[in-house]
Parts: sequence; C-alpha cells; structure tokens
Amino acid sequence: MYRKTIATAVAGLLILGLGACGNASDAKTDDAGSASQSQTTKKPAEKKPAEQPADLTGTWKQTNSGSTDSWMEAEITADTITVQWVSDNGDTKSLYWKGSYNAPDKAGDWKWTSQGDTAAMQASLLGSQDATKDFTYTKADGVSWETTAMGTTTVVKTAKQ
Repeated sequence: MYRKTIATAVAGLLILGLGACGNASDAKTDDAGSASQSQTTKKPAEKKPAEQPADLTGTWKQTNSGSTDSWMEAEITADTITVQWVSDNGDTKSLYWKGSYNAPDKAGDWKWTSQGDTAAMQASLLGSQDATKDFTYTKADGVSWETTAMGTTTVVKTAKQ
C-alpha cells in the first residue's frame, strides 16, 4: 500500500509537472503570438502632410533698404501686386508698380511675370515705365524684384508683415 501511495504521489507530481510545462509552453506561444500580433498592428510611419504652396497675399516690407525712414512695400491680393515707394516713416507713398499676380500652384520657390497697369504707373512720378516685371518668392528673400532708379539697379528683398 505504501508503494501505491508513493506511485500515486509520483504520478500526481509528473502530471502536475507536465501540465505546468504545457502551460508554460502555451504561455510562450501566447507571448510569441502577442509579439507578432503587436508587430503587425503597429501603426505605419506617420506621413508628413504634403507641403502646400505659399500664401503670398498681404503686405511685404523691404528688408534691405538701408534706411529707417524710407523703403519699398508690396501689397499682394488674390490677383494684383502693388509696389509703393514709402518715405517719411510711412507718411508718404508713391506708386512704383501695379500689375497682375499669379499665386503659386506648387510648394517651394515661385517666379511670375507681372503684366503692368501702365496707365496707373504713368500717372505716378515714381512709377515704373516697364510693361512687365519679374517677381520671385523664396523663403530666404521673401518676395523680391529688381528696381532701377537713377541708373542703379537693386534687388529689393522683403519680409511679410
């Protein structure tokens, strides 16, 4: 009888031991399944939103005038660019350019040729005599253009106000 008791106890321990091993391997399988599942359910790398064309509408003040009381200033609307000579700390404005504006249709640098309102510019003493003018936009220089006065040509660089 003593042998039966020992045999039963050994059999019980073996069953418990094997059962625990089975549970451990099941746990390992569950962990491995969870790991592979978490790998497959990871969110894909977030995409950066597509870069949009710059919105150039608004007022652009010259950054390289070399003067604290006079500068050039451009105002851009949906379809027009108007450039003025500004002096006396903003008290006096004289039209230099008035023409068409073509908004950027892609991100990054932008160039356009403005068709001038020659009648409006002829009425201004400081108005341009050109029929067209090339304008450029870059993040570094803002809206820029060449201006010639008294035989000297300058690239006007601006920043949005």
